[in-house]
Amino acid sequence: MTPQELQTLIQQGENAAVEFKALPLRPEALAREMVAFANSAGGTILLGVADDGTVLGIDGSDQLEEWVMNIARTAVIPALTVTYETVAINATRVAVVAVPKGSDKPYQTGDKYLMRVGSTNRVATQAELMRLFQMSGVFHYDTLPVANASINDLNMAALDSYFANYGFEFSKEADIARRQLLINTDILAPSGEPTIGGLLMFGINPSRYLPQAAIMFAHFNGLEIAAELIDRQEIIGTLPQQVDAAVAVMKNNLLRPSTIEGMKRKDTRQLPPDKVLREMVVNACVHRNYAIAGSRIRIFMFDDRIECISPGRLPNTVTVEKLRSGVSYASNPVLLKFMDNLRYIDRLGRGFPMIYREMQQIGKEVNVYELGEELRVVLPL
Repeated sequence: MTPQELQTLIQQGENAAVEFKALPLRPEALAREMVAFANSAGGTILLGVADDGTVLGIDGSDQLEEWVMNIARTAVIPALTVTYETVAINATRVAVVAVPKGSDKPYQTGDKYLMRVGSTNRVATQAELMRLFQMSGVFHYDTLPVANASINDLNMAALDSYFANYGFEFSKEADIARRQLLINTDILAPSGEPTIGGLLMFGINPSRYLPQAAIMFAHFNGLEIAAELIDRQEIIGTLPQQVDAAVAVMKNNLLRPSTIEGMKRKDTRQLPPDKVLREMVVNACVHRNYAIAGSRIRIFMFDDRIECISPGRLPNTVTVEKLRSGVSYASNPVLLKFMDNLRYIDRLGRGFPMIYREMQQIGKEVNVYELGEELRVVLPL
């Protein structure tokens, strides 16, 4: 980091990605900052800068780097790898500690799991902590039982059709055998309640118990949400039904500008191929975080783009950059398994690379952003 970049960072003040700390500093105070950043999106700690931005410096702290590294390795659980450098502003040195977005979430110090919220740290709520454990792969939300639901909430005809693909006559089995099969395939929990994944794949009315498991579609006549609304639909049902319906709605709303040349119509603008639209929706449905109540997948169509907004951060080891090369992670392994078996997806990580490749072939670039607790995929039109 250059002195100019450091000055700019200080002038911007403390925020979700920057924290100022004056020395001397208690080890537990620094550990809390590291944990909060690592459990969130990462950030930078400036040692030798007061809360108001006054540069105080770290002069005389020759062993500071070793002290910082020891805290990251011993006071943060699991151990965290940070980077350290010193930058001088008018001969006054400031220590710049870069804390990455953690790859082994959740992190704790003492008995506290902390999150970065704005320019402050707070103890993670139960829901936030559950999402952190989910991202780490310690447990998967789609395997949890759905409270108050029962086997009667599953579509037996759909189950019969599914198992028939494997030469198994589900409807002719005894009740005990059917129940055990549903438990063995993660459609039922051992308690007898449908799992979240089972209900989303084979439920009669999944939204009755999981209102967040839906897709909101809106088509705007312009470039922003404030523009005139052309069409608005709520898409519910099982995940296969949602995927098929969402793709059909997008295709119906896409306008294909064209001209007549001779006896033939010629499109004047190439639109995203159907398989790109389908893959975008499938990825959103399979990999979204269903633990975030009250937040649905949203698909917004504007004059110049389609935006698909999916609740939930990327898992610990996955970054936006890695998506392009096919790196993937099963956030919801039950959903992934059944959508794979139904030929909606494969487990080879080819989805996002295909989207990038197909859009590049028509001269357009896909943009993917991780913003807070959401992943946003933008397809230009």
